[in-house]
Amino acid sequence: MPAPSAALGDYVPATRSGTLVFTSGQLPVVAGDLTAAGLVGADIDLEVARSAAALAALNALAAASTVCDLDAVVRVVKLVGYVASAEGFTAQPAVINGASAVLIDAFGDAGKHAREAVGVRRLPLDASVEVSLILEVSP
Repeated sequence: MPAPSAALGDYVPATRSGTLVFTSGQLPVVAGDLTAAGLVGADIDLEVARSAAALAALNALAAASTVCDLDAVVRVVKLVGYVASAEGFTAQPAVINGASAVLIDAFGDAGKHAREAVGVRRLPLDASVEVSLILEVSP
């Protein structure tokens, strides 16, 4: 499998507009290797998927750090999480709880956020989860 950066082509990992930072979708990748591939509820169990969501959230914070200092985060506005789901799997919120926990651990009350947890059939590179963030930062 090609490295995720090569397979996804050129993209901007994060962008800032005023006091808002938007990240691109981030996968559970370490050192260029996807850590959790396949459908949750078939190929991957809930706990592995929850850990993958946590890793994707850490990668989203790393992406945000390319356009802002993470110490400037005023609040996490929104988390969007996609879960590659086997037919009949409906625990997407439980998977994305892994990402939510990372944000609350990192920012305390400012890490509490609105969110979406969406089940999809497939994600890029056959990833099990994908996470993106909207952060508010100080000017």
